[in-house]
Amino acid sequence: MYRISDISIGLDGTEDDLKKKAAKRLNVPVDKIKSLKLYKKSVDARKKGSIRFICTVDAECGCVREPAGAKIKKAEPYRYAVPAGVKPAKRPVVVGFGPAGMFSALVLAEAGQEPIVIERGCDVDTRRKQVGLFFSTGKLDTESNVQFGEGGAGTFSDGKLNTGTKDVRVRAVLQAFAEAGAPEEILYLAKPHIGTDKLPPVVKNIRRRIIQLGGEVRFESKMTKILQKGGSVSGVEVEARGAGAYEIETGSVVMALGHSARDTLEMLCSLGLMMEPKAFSVGARIEHPQYMIDSAQYGKSAGDPRLGAADYKLAVHLKNGRGVYTFCMCPGGTVAAAASEENRLATNGMSSFARDGANANSALLVGVAPGDFGGGGPLAGMYFQRKLEEKAFMLGGGNYRAPVQRVEDFLLKRASESTGGVKPSYPIGVTPCSLDACLPPFITDSMREGIKLMDRKLPGFAYPDAVLTAVESRSSSPVRVTRGADMQSLSLRGLYPCGEGAGYAGGIVSAAVDGIKCAEKILAASAEK
Repeated sequence: MYRISDISIGLDGTEDDLKKKAAKRLNVPVDKIKSLKLYKKSVDARKKGSIRFICTVDAECGCVREPAGAKIKKAEPYRYAVPAGVKPAKRPVVVGFGPAGMFSALVLAEAGQEPIVIERGCDVDTRRKQVGLFFSTGKLDTESNVQFGEGGAGTFSDGKLNTGTKDVRVRAVLQAFAEAGAPEEILYLAKPHIGTDKLPPVVKNIRRRIIQLGGEVRFESKMTKILQKGGSVSGVEVEARGAGAYEIETGSVVMALGHSARDTLEMLCSLGLMMEPKAFSVGARIEHPQYMIDSAQYGKSAGDPRLGAADYKLAVHLKNGRGVYTFCMCPGGTVAAAASEENRLATNGMSSFARDGANANSALLVGVAPGDFGGGGPLAGMYFQRKLEEKAFMLGGGNYRAPVQRVEDFLLKRASESTGGVKPSYPIGVTPCSLDACLPPFITDSMREGIKLMDRKLPGFAYPDAVLTAVESRSSSPVRVTRGADMQSLSLRGLYPCGEGAGYAGGIVSAAVDGIKCAEKILAASAEK
């Protein structure tokens, strides 16, 4: 099997075209190619008049000579091998069933560890109903919402699976998603995504796999305390919704909380767990008509179904030393109501698999560091987030309607009295205003400069009727729970701070990879005993 990279084909290119180009690279007749499979496919839009696909393929052929070339190498099919471990007397506990907790539990289950998963939110079907109710009425369930529940915050997102993580385990994550029912194209697209409409059955299938292997998933169950003895984990205290508290004895806890379990972080801080504030980013969601983004990125090929809805990723560095960038861009998507606490408002973005909505949206973020939110200990960044969300809640009207501002008005520092050609997609409703009333000047001034600079990179980004919706405050965790090379807490043996909430990941795939690595460390520790 040979992996051949950098094969260019037009938008109307076929599998036969790929086979012919692969044969030419291998210097063999086409009929010598026994099989051909896409390994990677990306869009090359550098020349707007001639957009092409760039492909990497795995080809099996009866070559007489060893093929030569910098873009040809031998390839072996990848398969993740679950490490060996010894079944412990007390089952490991995984706290949180987002990507980090889910994949940690999956690996532990496949290794015969029979993990117990504790998730404060509901199963994904119940959760979808609760989120739908919030979107339509503003009635918030603080325990099961866009942030909490089966699948984590990523379930109500674009389901984006691209990552800057180079870890080989990324392939294991993609394969597991595909085996659970995700579209097969996630295995080869350079920017794979599942979509918020297709994620629920996928996460359910992974849950079923964990249970089939002897694991257990307990919904509506929140960890309220970590029990310890002699500097090591001895168990967890759990509050089951409507059923009271109980304890689970265990020697290993994977703490995969997600970035919004603020009450749990406060509890951990009160126990003296070592943690530190970290840099993160805040800002607002920016919405444009999707057709404008398509046109800017694809020129005359805009709207071609073979390309789908265009995306973008922008970053600029300002003279004031701050960075402004776009994050979690959702083509053809909507701005989601992402609150998880009463009287605090937060936004996120989400798209269906088809990405066929009228608007494109992205977080427009400004980097902030511990010096920006002053003292207050390791959770100072979290309290800074809360203040912004409280201001946004009140500015929107005190009923989870979101404050919005037209980009033209924002740049001119005048309050918006209405929206224009872009209809805000935030579901509960919006209140035109000035975002300077809920975001500090160093954020809004940086956003203004950033929008102007980004408009040079992506013409139309500063479109006057584009809409800014506040506040985007949860792009990543504001705290890091410190851990060592063995993935265990520096202050409590047997505790494995994991994923985005612990400050070690930044998306679905990177969080899942971190979960796998924590599971591997638990298995290695069990084998040593």
